[in-house]
Amino acid sequence: MSSSATPSLPVVTARPESWWHRHQASITPLLLLLPALAAFSLFVLWPIASSLWLSLHDWDGISERRFIGFDNYRELFDDRVFWTSIVNNIWWLLAFMLAPALGLAIALFLNQSVFGIRLVKSLFFFPFVISQVVVGLVFAWFYNPQYGLLNEVLRAFGIEGISPLDSETGATFAVIVAGLWPQIAYCMILYLAGLAAMNPEVIEAARMDGAKGWRLFWHAVLPQLRPATFIAVVVSVIGALRSFDLVAIMTAGGPYSSSTVLAYYMYEQTFLSVRYGYGAAVAAVLFLIMNVYIAFFLWRMLRREQA
Repeated sequence: MSSSATPSLPVVTARPESWWHRHQASITPLLLLLPALAAFSLFVLWPIASSLWLSLHDWDGISERRFIGFDNYRELFDDRVFWTSIVNNIWWLLAFMLAPALGLAIALFLNQSVFGIRLVKSLFFFPFVISQVVVGLVFAWFYNPQYGLLNEVLRAFGIEGISPLDSETGATFAVIVAGLWPQIAYCMILYLAGLAAMNPEVIEAARMDGAKGWRLFWHAVLPQLRPATFIAVVVSVIGALRSFDLVAIMTAGGPYSSSTVLAYYMYEQTFLSVRYGYGAAVAAVLFLIMNVYIAFFLWRMLRREQA
C-alpha cells in the first residue's frame, strides 16, 4: 500500500509594520487639529506677535519704522491719560462682576412656568441682541440734560437736572451703567441654559435631606451652575477690559479724557494721533492685564475643582 505524502503548508512571513501603522494613534489627532492650529496661528498668534513687535518701534503708518526698544513703554509710565485709562478699566472690571450675580438672580426669577413668561424672557433678552452702538445712543439720549428721560424723572420729584456725561467724575460710571445693561442680559442667558441642564434628582435628594431656601440654592443649585458661572465671569472680564464701543459713542473719552479706557486710548493714539507703535504698546499692556486676570481666575477654579 502506497503512503500519501503530507502536503506542506506555505510559510507566511510577517511583513514589518510601516512607520504610519506604528505611529497612527499618535499622529491622527495632530492631523485633525492641524487646520484649526493653522487658522489659530494665522489669525491670533501672528497678529499678537506683530503687535508686540510693532510696540518696539516708532511708526506713523507711512514712513519707515524706527526701532526704539522699550521707549514706548517708558513713556506710558509717565502718561497721565494712560493711568486714568487703567483706573477706569478697573472700575469697569469691578462693576462688571455684578453682571453674573444679577444675571443669575434674573434667571432664577424667569425659570418658572407661568403665563406670559416667554414674553418677559424676550424683554430681558432684548438688550443682548441689539448693537452696542444702539445701546450707546439710547443711553446718551437717556442722560441728555435737556430732553433726557433721566432728568424728566428727577424734575418730577423736584430734583435739579444733571448731566452725567459732562462730569469728569460721573461720566465713567454713566457709561458703565450702559455697558451693564446688555452684559446682565448675556449672563442671564447663560444661567437660563445652565438651569435647564440641571439634574433634577440632585434637587429632589437635597429636598429629601431637608435642604430648602438658601441652603438648597447654595449646596444643590449653585454647584451645578459652575460651568455657566465660569463662562459668565470670563466673558464679563473680557467685556470690561475691551470696552470701546460705548466710550466712543457716548463720551469719546471725555470730558478731558476722564472716561477713556485702554481700548479707546489705543484707538486714539493709533488712528487719531497716528502713533502706531505707541498704540501697540497700549494694546500690549491691555493684553497682559487681561491674560493675568483670566489666568488667575482659571488657577482659582482648578484649585477649587481639585479640593
